[in-house]
Amino acid sequence: MRSSVLIVNWRTSALLRRLLESLGQFPPAGEHEVIVVDNASDDFELARFERDFPSVKFLPQTRNLGFARGNNLALEHSTGEHILLLNPDTEVTDGALETLVRFLQSHPKAAIASAQLLFPDGSVQDSCRSFPWPAGIFFTATRLHRVFPQSRIVGSYRMTWFDHLHTRQVDQPMATCWAIPRRVIEDIGFMDEQFPILFNDVDWAWRAKEAGYEIWFVAEARVWHVGGQGTKKGGAAIFRHSHDGLMRFYAKHWKGRCFAPGLWLASAISWTNCMWRTAMAKRG
Repeated sequence: MRSSVLIVNWRTSALLRRLLESLGQFPPAGEHEVIVVDNASDDFELARFERDFPSVKFLPQTRNLGFARGNNLALEHSTGEHILLLNPDTEVTDGALETLVRFLQSHPKAAIASAQLLFPDGSVQDSCRSFPWPAGIFFTATRLHRVFPQSRIVGSYRMTWFDHLHTRQVDQPMATCWAIPRRVIEDIGFMDEQFPILFNDVDWAWRAKEAGYEIWFVAEARVWHVGGQGTKKGGAAIFRHSHDGLMRFYAKHWKGRCFAPGLWLASAISWTNCMWRTAMAKRG
């Protein structure tokens, strides 16, 4: 079966080069293609990348399309039966992508098989979340999840009780390294461009679960991840994108599911947290 690796890059070209080198060393098993959408990065030199990675299809853009539209564009140019999403600040390890594809093949109800993410020092990243129900957002914004990390209620959104060492079903792993069957995308669509930067992965995972599919974290597939390099380049504005994405998610999926004051409270807490983190980022 053919696999398509989709990468959306924005101002992380040095890390993108390392990812492409790792894909050359540890490619997906069988026939595959690699497609890179560059969102008008000021550090991206197309000629050098095409010279150094002649088998990769590069789609340079004249403006930043965002993560959702960038992935949708890459998908339009892809032909694989399995879609592998990779952030440009990752590096694959031996057998990681093959493990994810084989997992999909043995789990026909799986919409996502997501890899275990490792920091450069080898420690495991907390990459899975529950869906953002208002109480979970409250506990996270008030930092109570750090006080009671083993509580499945207080630590629900961040899943602070989960060690990320075991394969299990989850709600929404970060879209840093996903394997997705094309047939699922054909069934429910791909990324909603109303979520250009953040919460597009949360929205897609929600739609997949609503359609009866399963979302899996696969601990046996390991991928190095520097972490948040694209969002860091966005500066303090990323916190506003996070708040806006959460509000769009509630507007799209939570109408009638939650007592209205609960959503108002979550909105107020999210906005306050957004303003505080923005102020701290500007000071720092």
